[in-house]
Amino acid sequence: MSTVNGQPRLAVADLAARCRGQFIPLTNTFSYFCTPSMAEEDLRQYLHDPIAALSPLICADLGAIGLVLVPYLEKGNGRSGDIVSFEKPADGRQLTSARVAAGGMTILVLATKEEDIANYHYTFYNALAALIADTWQLGPRESFYQQLREELSAEVHGEVDERSWHLKQALVRRQTNIRKETKLFRDYARQAFEDTLTLYLHGTCCDIDVETGPRQMPSRYLRKRLELLASLYPPPEGYTVFPEQLKKR
Repeated sequence: MSTVNGQPRLAVADLAARCRGQFIPLTNTFSYFCTPSMAEEDLRQYLHDPIAALSPLICADLGAIGLVLVPYLEKGNGRSGDIVSFEKPADGRQLTSARVAAGGMTILVLATKEEDIANYHYTFYNALAALIADTWQLGPRESFYQQLREELSAEVHGEVDERSWHLKQALVRRQTNIRKETKLFRDYARQAFEDTLTLYLHGTCCDIDVETGPRQMPSRYLRKRLELLASLYPPPEGYTVFPEQLKKR
């Protein structure tokens, strides 16, 4: 462990190795470790509430997850990995999450200091969506591929987030048959799935607004994607991504 101005700094991989035996179980899927420790009310916002809103099928696909809550995360400099810090990193070096594997467990390290709870929830769900997107099963993958092919055939403009938008533009510019399953298509599809699943999970837990803008896809196509994900990963009892469905219960 190193220090800067008397404050400890520890590589994310080293912290993950050190805290493996100290994780506190939350569910069959999730356990957690905090440094420093958190009050129970904070744990409810950061852990209990967002986990309770997860589809049981999502939890089944994730495997064992260790959640480590830390003050700050700093981007590695190329010679070393990402760093856990108790002091705010310099501008441009701050991270919100990091991921490592250790002992058959995926460990997600999440920064909490000065993070708005809504932004934290987005980071939390995006980290989980990225895990699912890295290992998604054939059935959900093919269903989502078909949805994207329909959108591409209809020349649907826009995307859910910046990363999938840029990959979609690359696909459209560089590939003549944009519905063909190539590396360009798979890269775009994976990111579109991650971005859409993040929105779906976040919307199931929290009351959020989708920002409008020139790169945002039309709402009717966005809803079709969310309806598809709701059929693939039904939310737990009492939760829905569509408010009007909750009112009918």
